[in-house]
Amino acid sequence: MRISKLSIVVAVTLPIGLSAMAGIIGQQSSSLQVAANVVNDTAVAAVEEKVVPEASIVDEVVWVVGDEPILKSDIEMMRMQGMVEGIKWSGDPDCTIPEQIAVQKLFLHQAAIDSIEVTETEIASGVEQQISRWIQAAGSQEKLEEYRKQSINEMRADLHDDFKNQQLIQKMRQKLVEDIKVSPADVRAYFRTMPEDSVPFVPTEVEVQIIQRSPKIKQEEINRVKDQLRNFTDRVNKGETTFATLARLYSEDPGSARQGGEMDYVGRGLLDPTFANVAFNLTDPKKISKIVETEFGFHIIQLIDKRGDKIKVRHILLKPNVAPEEITTAEHQLDSITNDIRAGKFPFEEAATFLSDDKDTKNNKGLMSNAGADGMTSRFQMKDLPTEIARVVDTMKVDEISQPFSMINGKGKTVVAVVKLKSRTDGHKATITEDFQVMKDLVLNKEREKKLHDWVADKIKHTYVRMNDRYKDCKFEYQGWQK
Repeated sequence: MRISKLSIVVAVTLPIGLSAMAGIIGQQSSSLQVAANVVNDTAVAAVEEKVVPEASIVDEVVWVVGDEPILKSDIEMMRMQGMVEGIKWSGDPDCTIPEQIAVQKLFLHQAAIDSIEVTETEIASGVEQQISRWIQAAGSQEKLEEYRKQSINEMRADLHDDFKNQQLIQKMRQKLVEDIKVSPADVRAYFRTMPEDSVPFVPTEVEVQIIQRSPKIKQEEINRVKDQLRNFTDRVNKGETTFATLARLYSEDPGSARQGGEMDYVGRGLLDPTFANVAFNLTDPKKISKIVETEFGFHIIQLIDKRGDKIKVRHILLKPNVAPEEITTAEHQLDSITNDIRAGKFPFEEAATFLSDDKDTKNNKGLMSNAGADGMTSRFQMKDLPTEIARVVDTMKVDEISQPFSMINGKGKTVVAVVKLKSRTDGHKATITEDFQVMKDLVLNKEREKKLHDWVADKIKHTYVRMNDRYKDCKFEYQGWQK
């Protein structure tokens, strides 16, 4: 797992970031989470200016885990990430950092053995959300590109492998602990023996309802995108270029563009249904599909191979742009809707059910759902909410309805939304009567942490490891690295 230079900036937003590498095991995350005010671009730039330039790092293989090398530059990059995030390493960082990278490689190796899959759709969604946050922070795409000295597609390409590896690690960890259970008696016993100063503080939690409107995309913009895709098809059919070349240059799917649009073998159930219907009906690798519209945009697809119930294809994704005036129109629509709600013409819940474009919440009266360790819940800590929503909810009162605001949804599309704060539970020290689930999660995470620790210790015993002599006097968290 190479840690790219871009990881310096994005580590705090990954599903399992440096905190997991530093040994905080058992944290669950279902989506990319950005803690507001953790890192700002100015601070990152200052750190990057003070650290050793990448070009001056003499690369060498300092560890080998299985058949995967750990390079000196990998360690230096993680050290720089720690500076950005304010991580204080336990013990000697020169020992702790390579060990934590090695642990990540163990999880990745097992994920490959167990055929754990991360779809390009999952990766693309996460990458798009990150890019959108960067654009919002920078003020515009142009300013972001100027600051990063990269095009948007180059940023997407750099983010891809980091997101993929972190999601593979997360899924592997979840698989290893999925059978661990704790009983109410276990929870009560643990709470009785817990010192008073160790009782956890429960952060503020909220329940949020949402109504979303998707700004209309002008027909001329849709026509522009379709014409461009038709042009791509014509150029490939005439032999002027290849599908893969066009995908690398133009596709807006950050997951596959760098691979010439190529997606790995995947089953129908892991694809967008409309995309899957067209892709699985392709029979001739020399032909290009008709234009396919999905929630992500417009695609053309080329068959590579079929293997049983899985398919391998290339695709090019283009996304039509939303005109500013269409965003304004959607905001006016939501203004009208919320004015009617405040006037008592109909409740927020009814408006969410019948007027919202968000299919994930409209059937639940607009109530947003959060994937927790024990399944779906309606309760969010502020850090678990999408950044734009958290910023709005932070100053709201219970039952208050926000003004319309624009945001990027999980599909990477611009939408306009209003939210209602359904409930807020202020932060407090946990009690067994009011916060049983919090205490249960604490005990469950302790058991999961022990299981993962034991798994890593056993995995080390059966994995080839070689390290440079200078690491052999290190005091590692796990025994058995030195063989």
